[in-house]
Amino acid sequence: MSRLGISIASLFMLVLLVYMPVWMSDSDNTVNSSKDDVLKPAYTAKNITTTLYDDEGSLNHRVFAETMEHYDQLGFVTFEKPKYTVYLEHGQTPWQVTANEGTLYNTNLIELESAVRVRNLQENEFVRSIETSFIKINLNDKTLYSDQPVLIRGSEFVVNSNGIKGDLSSQQYELIDHVKTTFSPGN
Repeated sequence: MSRLGISIASLFMLVLLVYMPVWMSDSDNTVNSSKDDVLKPAYTAKNITTTLYDDEGSLNHRVFAETMEHYDQLGFVTFEKPKYTVYLEHGQTPWQVTANEGTLYNTNLIELESAVRVRNLQENEFVRSIETSFIKINLNDKTLYSDQPVLIRGSEFVVNSNGIKGDLSSQQYELIDHVKTTFSPGN
């Protein structure tokens, strides 16, 4: 190889050695930037009310929240101080669900945490309220589940349990680990 060829090859190697770290760090920044974008909400709203309808056009649920953050790429919405109204079929009385925090997934599953209260808006129903620290509600089939301690109140009873499965439409509930029931007729 001639001196000219060796000089060109040496110059090329020098340029490659000098700029290689810069090229490598740029691609790392791009990867980190896209990871950070996923963790940032697509939008944030304060004091918002959202109403959702099912495929037939019937009212499915309405939610009010002090703060809502929508994470589009991750597939969920978070709420602070959510107040859900879950509408049932055939004109049945809706249920109202409140909590300190909530997450709504694209699958229409909501998870509510901290001071959760599920309240029947019809006062004379068998179950008036369910209180717990965590609950999952499927908005498609109106079922709920919690594996945390639960307090169920009715007009003449109070039930303590360490979990519950239930259907808001049929008002059928299954206690996972019944602890205590107190009856007080005439209240």
